[in-house]
Amino acid sequence: MADKLRTQQQLESLQNKYIGTGHADTTKHEWTSNIARDSYASYQGHPPLLHYMSIGMGQPMEKVRMHCMERMVQPVGPAPAVED
Repeated sequence: MADKLRTQQQLESLQNKYIGTGHADTTKHEWTSNIARDSYASYQGHPPLLHYMSIGMGQPMEKVRMHCMERMVQPVGPAPAVED
């Protein structure tokens, strides 16, 4: 029983520390937004990948970096309307 409690406490600790881990109330939109934001952040943080993307897009690296930053605001579009 103590192992189950410890596991639950570790999960809650990770969820509080890292937003992208999700929880039981995470919506599909929040989940996909977190994944997309993580991807864009990874593209910006790894210059060889950013260079590869810039070659494929035919644009300078800084334009591709700015495009990624702009897409991080709403990576999968606006949130759907909430119905009560």
